[in-house]
Amino acid sequence: MTGRVREAVFSSIAPSLPGADVLDLYAGTGSLGLEALSRGAATAVFVERDRAALRALRANIGAVGLGGEVVTGGVGAYLTSATAAPSSGPAVRFTLVFVDPPYELPITPVEQQLAAAALLLRDRGSLILHRRLGERRPEAPGLRLTRTRAYGTARIWRYQQDPDGFRLDLPQSARRRRGDEGGKGGLPR
Repeated sequence: MTGRVREAVFSSIAPSLPGADVLDLYAGTGSLGLEALSRGAATAVFVERDRAALRALRANIGAVGLGGEVVTGGVGAYLTSATAAPSSGPAVRFTLVFVDPPYELPITPVEQQLAAAALLLRDRGSLILHRRLGERRPEAPGLRLTRTRAYGTARIWRYQQDPDGFRLDLPQSARRRRGDEGGKGGLPR
């Protein structure tokens, strides 16, 4: 995400940042989560698996000095683990989730990850997705699209948690994608 796009995103979400708990998926060097912390977010969890990006992420967290938890591993694995909680729901909830996957990642696995991330949002929590301009609108249960904006070759999708969008009677194929059944289901790594 370019600096111009990042500034536009943060200008639009500024009122929700003070005290927020942030999840930065595909964190890379941590620019989104660190920007949120610098604007008043209380906590940030950074999920990244690339070794070079992890080195830069840890260095940036140390240089900025605002803290943050680094989770080493794939986004799919993190979401599977974080959403595999007791019937009372996930133990960790976030006010704001950033999802900035590589453009090469097809939209279907992105949608699966959005659905899992929606389970981690607090009431009225927001999710910001960065994708390539021209892709179809990503859909996910539990999320309601509230804003979309194009910047050059990028599109930013902003969603809000929609508890009415969750279906407890998911079809078998959706349960497999979410990993709710035995076997190898789960989310893309």
